[in-house]
Amino acid sequence: MIKVEAPARICFFGDHQDYLNLPVIAGTINRYIHIEGEPINQKTFNIELLDINEFITINLNENYRNIKNEDYFFSVIEVLKKARYSFSQGYRIKISGTIPINAGLSSSSALVVAWIRFLLATQGKEKFVTDEQIGRWAYEAEVSYFNQSGGLMDQYTIAQKGLLYIDTLKGKTEPLKANLGSLIIAESGLSKQTQSVLQNARKYGQAAISAVLDKNPKFNLHEANETDYKKYLTFVPELYQDHWYAAIFNHLLTKRARQMMKSDLIDFEKLGSWMNSHQKILQERIQNTPDVMQEQMSAALNSGALGTKIIGSGGGGCMVAMVNEEDKEKVIQAFLKKGAKAAYEINLTPPL
Repeated sequence: MIKVEAPARICFFGDHQDYLNLPVIAGTINRYIHIEGEPINQKTFNIELLDINEFITINLNENYRNIKNEDYFFSVIEVLKKARYSFSQGYRIKISGTIPINAGLSSSSALVVAWIRFLLATQGKEKFVTDEQIGRWAYEAEVSYFNQSGGLMDQYTIAQKGLLYIDTLKGKTEPLKANLGSLIIAESGLSKQTQSVLQNARKYGQAAISAVLDKNPKFNLHEANETDYKKYLTFVPELYQDHWYAAIFNHLLTKRARQMMKSDLIDFEKLGSWMNSHQKILQERIQNTPDVMQEQMSAALNSGALGTKIIGSGGGGCMVAMVNEEDKEKVIQAFLKKGAKAAYEINLTPPL
């Protein structure tokens, strides 16, 4: 019997930055996709998706050329075949999870990472492949293979686990050992709109930066500051100016948060205020936060939360709140009274 799992992830700083090759701070939490399987005397993967009562059969003798969009079971197999893995032993497989679907906690990326780990285990190779490589394969199978708009934050974070600063330009990660106190997840009840939000945000953000580079080819976004924002604003078409603001100031917030999270002393109130500033940019500049979620987060802040923000691409999904221990229940109830589907405490998972 093979058993593997992969966790959900939260982005704390740097949302809508990874596809601009800017850094992010993200962490994995104690919600999981679980896969278990046992060998069978057939050349098929017989997959049972327990939570949605669906069955999938993959015939290992067939070559699947026309893979449907977001059919990650097949795209992962194709990516691993390119890496010179082959699959002939069949398995009876059961998949379940505790990650809410389409809610911004990267359930699809967790599934992709867990599926890669399972397939490697069928080859006896799971201990010989780095977590970084698993993250790269997961990004290829989930994003590049289908020409999607997302960055690599989700796959890299989930594959490596823990709290991470990710340099998306270089594909490098830095573990952060900060204690972020008590964390609450609230499910808004609204399905997120991943691709519609990502496509516009990526298009506008890249267009804003391109406009600046047209005027100054030596401009370096990674070194930009408040002065650069003002200096180049007139070069950016009005349609893209909000995303120009978001690119500069979200990056600055991420850099400040990284410096604090590298230290042993965390100023929770300051970190929470930076989270609120990040959320303000997301809802006013990226415009990815529905009114009902803004109301839910305001209620949480009024009940003692130090910081709140939407998780994931936006348009719906989940929110995270940083809270003091004594305010946990008040914040949970505030979310629920404003119509959240669920609210509960979560913990960051340790690194692998």
